[in-house]
Amino acid sequence: MKLIPEIVANKSQLTEWRHDLHMHPETAFEEHRTSEFVAKTLESFGMPVHRGLAKTGVVGTLKVGKGNRAIGLRADMDALDLIEMNDFGHKSKHEGKMHGCGHDGHTIMLLGAAQYLAKSKNFDGTVHFIFQPAEENVAGGKVMVDEGLFTKFPCESVFGMHNMPGIDVGKFAVRTGPMMASADMFWIKIKGVGAHGAYPHRGVDPVVIAAEMVLALQNIVARNVDPLQCAVVSCCQIQGGHTTNVIPEEVMIAGTTRAFLPEVQDLIEARMNQIVTGIAASHGASAKLDYQRRYPPTINTADETEQAAAAAAAVVGGENVLRNVNPSMGAEDFAWMLREKPGSYVWIGNGAGEESCMVHNPRYDFNDEVLPIGASYWSRLVEQTLPVG
Repeated sequence: MKLIPEIVANKSQLTEWRHDLHMHPETAFEEHRTSEFVAKTLESFGMPVHRGLAKTGVVGTLKVGKGNRAIGLRADMDALDLIEMNDFGHKSKHEGKMHGCGHDGHTIMLLGAAQYLAKSKNFDGTVHFIFQPAEENVAGGKVMVDEGLFTKFPCESVFGMHNMPGIDVGKFAVRTGPMMASADMFWIKIKGVGAHGAYPHRGVDPVVIAAEMVLALQNIVARNVDPLQCAVVSCCQIQGGHTTNVIPEEVMIAGTTRAFLPEVQDLIEARMNQIVTGIAASHGASAKLDYQRRYPPTINTADETEQAAAAAAAVVGGENVLRNVNPSMGAEDFAWMLREKPGSYVWIGNGAGEESCMVHNPRYDFNDEVLPIGASYWSRLVEQTLPVG
């Protein structure tokens, strides 16, 4: 690997910063301590900082030379509502909250790059360091865009990065096109007629209707979506009833759908509406579908993906840049930024093997060995995209 020596020399400070954030996790739009730390640290590098976009978002701007080109680099800051089960010294001090997805590491890698670039000034143009709140579930990236992120901070392109357990440290995964799936959420409310459990013929049983709907919804992927395309329909909650001998009046089904193409999202939503209303009507009940499109697919553009791959290769060598990875059915609200600007979202290896722990697990921890690798990647991406001369 060809890591930037100044960043490697600063690894202990980066690790200290990361452990501090890990001990003080904050969830969606409540990242006040984290936001303040990021803002003050950027200011200490000598750059102007904007606070308050999407409540707790921070954007630091570094302009060097006379170039009029500008790019954006984005890191997410929020934690999860999760009880940490680790027992190391930097374990979460906030019960029920945990950096279980590595956003603490993402934040520090971008800060490490900002620190290096502010000192080296080895590029020509403008870099906007975008620190985003509320990536988990509530689309803080969309809020930043809606509140004028790219109007206030014009960028020709924007780049994101996420750690990926299961990929060796020192490797990157990069691909053009879909990288992450959409994430839509749904709630189905079925209204029947309550009855005594011993006399079901006197009611309209929403539990039976719900069971039929759950099975029928699986046929959307099995029989409506092109087999060469990818989609998921998952019913994750069924709620209804309060006791064992009463047929309830209502039952609720909730879940998520995933796809890589907007037209597949359209198909899923349309078929769900048909299935829900049709099955309910056939039983003499009524049902309503609330279908919400939370995150669009994360789709990388070709030119920017080649820039990302070149920067990764400059750090870890071309043989360690994986170009044939499959996209993930997980979702990422960086997608909202990619809908506005061309760009690329890459995965950086967090470690593989038996000791590797997947994100959103109560025993997960970001791998500190990755910090100088990610910070070096961000720095080389800036230097290569906005070259001097």
